[in-house]
Amino acid sequence: MVVPQLVRNSPAKRGPLFKVSAAVSAVVAVVALGGCSSGKVDTATAGSSTDNAGGKNVSIVMIGGTSSDAFFSSIKRGAEDAAKAYGSKVQFTFLGPQNYNNLGPDVAKLEETALSQNPSIVVSPNWVEESQNDGFKRIVAKGIPVILYNSGGSSAAANVGALTYIGTDEYLSGKTGGETFTKNGGKNLVCVNTVPGAANTEARCKGMKDAADAAGAKSSVLSLPSATFGNPSAVTQAIKAQLLQDSSIDGILTIGAADADSAAAAIESANATDKVKLGTFGLSTSTLDRIKAGKQDFALDLQPYLQGFLTVSSAYQYVAYGLLAPSNPNLTGPLVIDSTNVDVAIEGAKVGVR
Repeated sequence: MVVPQLVRNSPAKRGPLFKVSAAVSAVVAVVALGGCSSGKVDTATAGSSTDNAGGKNVSIVMIGGTSSDAFFSSIKRGAEDAAKAYGSKVQFTFLGPQNYNNLGPDVAKLEETALSQNPSIVVSPNWVEESQNDGFKRIVAKGIPVILYNSGGSSAAANVGALTYIGTDEYLSGKTGGETFTKNGGKNLVCVNTVPGAANTEARCKGMKDAADAAGAKSSVLSLPSATFGNPSAVTQAIKAQLLQDSSIDGILTIGAADADSAAAAIESANATDKVKLGTFGLSTSTLDRIKAGKQDFALDLQPYLQGFLTVSSAYQYVAYGLLAPSNPNLTGPLVIDSTNVDVAIEGAKVGVR
């Protein structure tokens, strides 16, 4: 939600739609993911039997999502696997908020926590610029490099003095979702946003809306209180009410796989399975099963495991060796997962990297 490396020209000059190959690549060995307690710090030295002889010790602080967020669990797993590859050379710390109810101020506090630890490098999403940018600038001013990942993009990275951006272009990803719907006949689309105000989710819905507008389709955004994130019943009831209020809706796009489960239940409860197509950002077992069974149209895989792995790898290589890939942004998706390539995505999910 594999695109390993994209060409270096501007993302506006690239087609945003990518398909996964039919062959499964060899997958790196994975370690069991220890759950991160909400609001607490996970710190580990990535001991390994294959410690690098060269390089130097590097402490990496990663700011990420909540422990209950499956998407960020995949990011954390990829990050931990990358740290493990460098053995005892890396001390890796993961910081996450308890929930997304007060995202901007909470993540700003995590930036202060990261700064107080005086690490070698900090890697973080830039979800809420007005809350986070000052913190990033203080970190950089102290001589600690920063890499943005997952949310923000290259312009945000340049604005705060970060080295680069690794992740997806959320706006182009949203456009991909909208274009996928309209190419399949969608005429009235709804983007369900359960984390309103976050830069990445807002950009996703805007991209979908602009794609719908360009195709002459109707579109709207159903913004729900952030407290509904992780509350399947509340999300289901809100989407069902929207479907019953407007019977012409024929496409629902959710910002995460958990919300897709809620949307699928809402569509069924509203007796709209024969006319409403479902798409989502992110993958889960239930999402892949629905696509396989023909009950969900598509998923936009932003490849969170790859985001985590590339971010921590890049952080170590920069601090230890002064290496920095010239690609900026370094995009990890989106990949459109549909009936044509769902089988290979399921194989990736079996080994824990999707």
